[in-house]
Amino acid sequence: MRRYGEPPEPGRQYTFRPGVYAILPRGSDLLLTHQLEPTPEFQLPGGGIDPGESPLQALHREVFEETGWAIADPRRVGTFRRFTYMPEYDKWAEKMCTIYIARPVRPHGNPTEPGHTAIWTPAALALDIIADDGSADTLATLLA
Repeated sequence: MRRYGEPPEPGRQYTFRPGVYAILPRGSDLLLTHQLEPTPEFQLPGGGIDPGESPLQALHREVFEETGWAIADPRRVGTFRRFTYMPEYDKWAEKMCTIYIARPVRPHGNPTEPGHTAIWTPAALALDIIADDGSADTLATLLA
């Protein structure tokens, strides 16, 4: 499995954190989320899988929380991992990121996740603004 970002630091304890993220195309645009904190950045909607939750349940929940949209027909398109500090949880994590492509069905309102804004952007621009290299590379492979 491909790793992105900094290598793990010897002696540092990392918490394993599986997560799911969605590529959401509509025509030539993609639905992204803009997160204000801890660092303002554009991301694929998604996040961690909670205890007792299946990956697909987490995907639907996270996309809804971060965009306000319901999705359908998710299909797994890639997986990568990265080692990172998560300031919102004050912990170091080994993140296992699974990427899906899904169809955005309809909006149900604004995102419920504080500090998130749903943004439709041209797919080509998304490649340049997504903060996470693993997500951007997975998207680039899918668009190629």
